[in-house]
Amino acid sequence: MLRATVGSVEERDEEQEDEGEEELRDGGVPFYVNRGGLPVDEETWERMWRHVARIHPTGEALGKEIRGATDLPKIPVPSVPTYQPTTTIPQRLEAIQKYIRELQYNHTGTQFFEIKKSRPLTALMDIAKEMTREALPIKCLEAVILGIYLTNNMPGVERFPLSFKSHFSGNHFHHIVLGVHSGGRFGALGMSRREDLMFKPLEFRTLMDLVQEFEGAYRGYWHTLRKVKIGQYVSHDPHSVEQIEWKHSILDVDKLTKEELRKELERHTRDMRLKIGKPAPPSPTKDRRNSMGSPLRGPGSPIRRISRVERRPSGEKKVLEQKSSTDMNGYQIRV
Repeated sequence: MLRATVGSVEERDEEQEDEGEEELRDGGVPFYVNRGGLPVDEETWERMWRHVARIHPTGEALGKEIRGATDLPKIPVPSVPTYQPTTTIPQRLEAIQKYIRELQYNHTGTQFFEIKKSRPLTALMDIAKEMTREALPIKCLEAVILGIYLTNNMPGVERFPLSFKSHFSGNHFHHIVLGVHSGGRFGALGMSRREDLMFKPLEFRTLMDLVQEFEGAYRGYWHTLRKVKIGQYVSHDPHSVEQIEWKHSILDVDKLTKEELRKELERHTRDMRLKIGKPAPPSPTKDRRNSMGSPLRGPGSPIRRISRVERRPSGEKKVLEQKSSTDMNGYQIRV
């Protein structure tokens, strides 16, 4: 019974991470997602302050102090980075990370932008544009979407999702960054409360070196890294209707030897290189794109729930069912 209970808890944990519940938990600490778009509606706004009062040591007094203040300082709005033609790729990535960091980490317990992983890339890029307009604090998943948006015009940089599941003091913690690859070197962009769990400069020779760098950072906080999930390269076409492949490889780090982990990461690197040569699905026409609108503003947009793919053990190649291009949240290609 205990084994079955543990298995069902992990299964629910995976489902929650993929689909998103109204109240999510990370490390046992709940947080909410703003599902009503921006500006934030009154119900979500009040719920955010009630949540702050529960989780902050002086939450109720702090909330009253902030909400009752009349002379709060004006928060500067960071500018989206621009580059000279001579700006190198590493310098551009550092500028993007500086911009993400200037948005600041969201400590409110309410995620302001709803990120559904099953949405097509074009819809997620609309949300990223809204992030740059609103300049609100963000969490790690929002930073990944923003990083993709800000590197779309850098064809020499390949991007892929890289997520981690760690364990500490009886709780599991989830984190995700945007892996980058250019000029034969790996790095990462992202957002975290911990300085060494987000940006990694473009200097790691292999994917194994990059993963070990993150694993070492986790050890510094007494966390045990349990799983690493690595996706495929993301299209540079902001109007693409394809979905991001978030978990092409799922590796149980604590069950693999160092050599087995290295071989699995080398296999995944080869898989990513093979995808570069494959043509992406065609983008919608200009008229069709104009009729799509923002995903946050379309209450009539149908919600599609993906059936969960059976989790495969480390070392097995993941096989995804082919899905019709007309089954992507109402986005259709008309020929």
